[in-house]
Amino acid sequence: MNAEPARVDDSDVQLLEGLAGARQALLEQVGRRIIGQREVLDGMLTAILSGGHALLLGVPGLAKTLMVSTIAESLALKFARIQFTPDLMPSDITGTEILEEDLTTGKRAFRFVQGPVFANIVLGDEINRTPPKTQAALLQAMQEREVTVAGTTYPLPSPFFVLATQNPIEQEGTYPLPEAQLDRFMLELAVPYPTRDEEERIVEETTGDEDRPVRAVLSAADLGAMQHLVRRIPAPRNVVSAAVTLARMTRPTDPAAPPAVREYVSWGAGPRASQFLVLGAKARAALDGRPMADLEDVASVALSVLRHRIVVNFAAEAASRSAEDLCRELIDAGAWTGERR
Repeated sequence: MNAEPARVDDSDVQLLEGLAGARQALLEQVGRRIIGQREVLDGMLTAILSGGHALLLGVPGLAKTLMVSTIAESLALKFARIQFTPDLMPSDITGTEILEEDLTTGKRAFRFVQGPVFANIVLGDEINRTPPKTQAALLQAMQEREVTVAGTTYPLPSPFFVLATQNPIEQEGTYPLPEAQLDRFMLELAVPYPTRDEEERIVEETTGDEDRPVRAVLSAADLGAMQHLVRRIPAPRNVVSAAVTLARMTRPTDPAAPPAVREYVSWGAGPRASQFLVLGAKARAALDGRPMADLEDVASVALSVLRHRIVVNFAAEAASRSAEDLCRELIDAGAWTGERR
């Protein structure tokens, strides 16, 4: 017999109420500069509260970089931007050792100079514009929250997030991220065009002379407490089972995989997807001020968790079936919940 999931205590209920209020305050501050994009902002907050990383996918001019920097300001966190270019070297990200001479004693010694990765929020702008060797410099940082240079390992600040941007339409001079690195991004967030009304507001408010300062509403300590709270949010057994079932249904060799996955998918999502589905569901529940995650929370993050983890084959390309199409079909069918919709 399965044990009942733990429930949050009274102090956690107060924290949940504070988190829901903090979410509104954050969105208000970000809204001073960013118009619309509510789903993308909620996705970024979901990743941050889960302690994960996010990849923002969108054409130029949609304020992806401004969104990241504005969120960093509203969280009172150290922010660093790395502009990825073809000539960027790994040491430009992680840092390097320099030889210094003590003018008093004449002795020489190496000193490590930290790179921009030593920040709380790191914006990797156009991350697919740099070669794989440099992209790989972020792998250890994203997974272990540390950097190894010249045999010495240096811990990164806490909290630590990588929020990267990528242009999906311009492929000349780019280097697609390897699956191993894509898998380290908790969410892939598609940044859409604004609606007409939103675009008119954008034009009106960005072509004037008014400055729109943003104030910090959460400290690093506050954010750390909320991240621990998200981890304590219970996920019932049926939610965990459904998340694992959904992830396994993307694997063509799994007995639960539907015919479309068997035909069009080469590689499905790994166990990290199951973990992020549950963790993302907990974060969504916490952002709404609810003390327990449910199946709707899993569904709300499923597409962003899965679509960049599925590798389609040539048959899918010939049939014009994308990984996102297959993920939407799986999620909407509802078989992973135990009942068809």
